[in-house]
Amino acid sequence: MSALRNSVRMGFFGRAFAVLGAANAVSAAVEAGRRPRANDLTTLGIDPTSFDQVSR
Repeated sequence: MSALRNSVRMGFFGRAFAVLGAANAVSAAVEAGRRPRANDLTTLGIDPTSFDQVSR
């Protein structure tokens, strides 16, 4: 079972779920007026240091 779990985690579906989760977390943080976590921004391919420079 561990080999299957690792293959899914590292595979396409694991990456897709990670991106969807990060997008949801970033969206919720922005709507609440908070700064998103750097890890979530990095998962989406957004540079965390340049995120603050985006005008809202």
